[in-house]
Amino acid sequence: MRDPFPRPAIHDIDSAQSLEAWIHALPKVELHLHLEGSVQPETLRELSRVKGRLERETEAWIRQQEERNFRYGNLAEFLNAFKLVSLLLESPSDYALVTERLLQSLAAQNVRYAEITLSAGVILWKRQSLPGTFEAVSEVARRFESVAPLKVRWIFDAVRQFGTDHAREVLGWARMFRGRDVVAFGIGGDEERGPAELFKDVYQEARNDGLHCIAHAGEGHNPAGMHQAIRLLKPERIGHGIAAARDPEVVQLLRDHEIPLEICLTSNISTGLFKDVRDHPMKQLWDAGVRVTLNTDDPALFATNLEDEFALATRVFGFGPAEIMTLCQNAIEASFMTENEKREFRTRLYQAACGPPGQANP
Repeated sequence: MRDPFPRPAIHDIDSAQSLEAWIHALPKVELHLHLEGSVQPETLRELSRVKGRLERETEAWIRQQEERNFRYGNLAEFLNAFKLVSLLLESPSDYALVTERLLQSLAAQNVRYAEITLSAGVILWKRQSLPGTFEAVSEVARRFESVAPLKVRWIFDAVRQFGTDHAREVLGWARMFRGRDVVAFGIGGDEERGPAELFKDVYQEARNDGLHCIAHAGEGHNPAGMHQAIRLLKPERIGHGIAAARDPEVVQLLRDHEIPLEICLTSNISTGLFKDVRDHPMKQLWDAGVRVTLNTDDPALFATNLEDEFALATRVFGFGPAEIMTLCQNAIEASFMTENEKREFRTRLYQAACGPPGQANP
């Protein structure tokens, strides 16, 4: 994997325990993280208790997922779970609560920068106030940033199967809040019912508005959608993108255009795309020279967090400190931080990497 930065000397790490401590000490970046997918079971119970009509259904669903170790039969089944969680979020105060809980979790893992996807399209579908919701979550983030070393930026996501008018409505709101830490516009959802070719003009409008552009693509096993997404939408990052491993031409496009992938290991196992994490193509894409980042996607719905994902990569793919550093560097460079912010973050990363295990520099 190409490493474009000078590599600091990293101390020897001679046990799994010390490697985990070292990973914890690193200031980390998360780029693919859905707010609605971060709602932990206890918070779901808390929300359902004040919405009595859903309390029994919520408790039954949580127990079922716990028994199944948060595994879903397929992607469609997972999307139904995501919908259930979203329906429990009925007001700006609900969204503020789950934002606060998420930021607490990120800070506890020493995540210092996060681009959080707000499912703006789902909020509009629920006929809730998108500006009211965003005011609530952004206020929590601003308050949190004033007391913790965690910067939050926001991505507004449209539901691709809802069509272009819907996507333009989401884009309009992203444009309105661009000066309020909304850095990017993207689309997610069903690639077959919302092919990339429909959104070519919408993405050009987003770029004209000064927004960064990303896209979910290649989350399943068919790489055709990635061809379309790369050529027509020209995204700066692709969410998932694992289908590229099935098509050398797509791999070449990713390399030629230097498009990073937001890999989410546990997500792809939990949604049934692979039976065993050892079958996941992350290492294949890594070895092929694709720039890879590691993320959680919907951590609460998959019972994971970012530190767990790094630990999984070390166990399954044999990643050591050098590879972990490259993953962290890739995330910094793929982020939508300013160049000065990236420079400062790299400095903090190198300082933490070269210090004693378990000690993070401020």
